[in-house]
Amino acid sequence: MSAPGMQSAPFAVGCARQELRRRLRLHLYEESGVAPEGTAIYSLADPRDVRESRYVGQTTQPRRRLIQHVRGAELWLGDEIPWWVKAPRLRPLYGWIRELYQQADRLPVMIVHAWVGAEHVQREERRRIRLCLERQLPLLNVAVGDGDCADEQATT
Repeated sequence: MSAPGMQSAPFAVGCARQELRRRLRLHLYEESGVAPEGTAIYSLADPRDVRESRYVGQTTQPRRRLIQHVRGAELWLGDEIPWWVKAPRLRPLYGWIRELYQQADRLPVMIVHAWVGAEHVQREERRRIRLCLERQLPLLNVAVGDGDCADEQATT
């Protein structure tokens, strides 16, 4: 039993997760200018420079996907190297999210650039990645040329 006024570890983690979800609502921006329908093409960026995309992805549920990205970074594990990430190609992304959080509790910003139908998702995501690479942005995605731009197909 914990001392009066002390929170148990599971309770504290639950409170931290609720706080993250609350904060992340303020980190989702819609710039497509169209009604949300189909699949969103989005980027993640540092809140200090939202025009410098660090990752490009696709999802049918942007808010949920942003929460998944942050949860995947396991922020409560401190300075550990992200060994738990099942897909090694995502380790740089989650390492970057953890680095942001270590700098004054910053969280990534998600910007929805476009909503597209299923037949255009891969093409639009690749186009967005190419635009970022042309601007020499430090993307954490898998390279466009290897045929696997979508790091995770389970983004819906």
